[in-house]
Amino acid sequence: MTPLALLGVVSSAIFSGTSLLYTTLGEIIGERSGIVNLGLEGVLLVSAASGFAASAVSGSPYVGVLVAMLAGGLMNLVLGYLVVSRKANQLASGLALMFFGFGLSAWIGRDYVGAKIVGLPRLSLPGLSSLPVVYGSLLRFDPLIYLVLPAAILVWWVLFRTRWGLSLRAVGEAPDTAFAAGRNPGRIRYRALLAGGLLVGVGAAHLSIAYAMNWTEYMTAGRGFIAIALVIFSKWHPLRAIVGALLFSAAVAFQLLLQSSGIQVSPFLLNTVPYLLTLLVLIVWGGRRKYAAPASLGRVYQGTE
Repeated sequence: MTPLALLGVVSSAIFSGTSLLYTTLGEIIGERSGIVNLGLEGVLLVSAASGFAASAVSGSPYVGVLVAMLAGGLMNLVLGYLVVSRKANQLASGLALMFFGFGLSAWIGRDYVGAKIVGLPRLSLPGLSSLPVVYGSLLRFDPLIYLVLPAAILVWWVLFRTRWGLSLRAVGEAPDTAFAAGRNPGRIRYRALLAGGLLVGVGAAHLSIAYAMNWTEYMTAGRGFIAIALVIFSKWHPLRAIVGALLFSAAVAFQLLLQSSGIQVSPFLLNTVPYLLTLLVLIVWGGRRKYAAPASLGRVYQGTE
């Protein structure tokens, strides 16, 4: 592999992994409070469609990012109403939210398929202006990419270094005990879902406004489910999620490189490489991670809110 090809794989991995990392961070916050969101794919699609439509109408990608964040937060609050206020089963509610997101996103984006938008600007890292254009062009990233690592560090700090993060993790482990200590599990879970939904919205906005810069139905291609798998891989830890997102996105970039190089392997088989890698990682790491999950994850809290 030539240096240029290797740099292309790295650049592509960073671009495709950014939306995945934002989504994984949002899901970590929700699951740390005890709620698993199997409807994450639907949340991503609605956010991506809403953000793209807002960008197309307003002409501003920044408006699109804000709208996508709002859509992600609202979708997660719908899940919160079902599982926190109405005490519905989390898995069934998540699947219902996913299918609802499929239909709603198709309706939102129906008039914007093939539309042209102004994407987020791409900025070069300082000190790279002396590089040849062919190399420098691969190292130009949009603002959301530069912000994703600080976002991961911020989520880690909030979860493990603040009183609110301690309360959230306490609710995820033992909501009855947290309630006895004066915490309101329902309120904390609503806040966690809102914060997580905003991050998922940022990930969706990066996908449709900065990376692909278009809208097509089901363009997320399973990223919501991969994000849930990466939460397990990361042991519900925001900083470990960085490694997982880069690993999956590097596999995506590598299989695209193999296809473009003319290798005599079916492209359909190559497309399965990232997902097979995810399955292998879960097989190897899943058993070691099961005890790291929040104790009340997936369970309906029947106590007083």
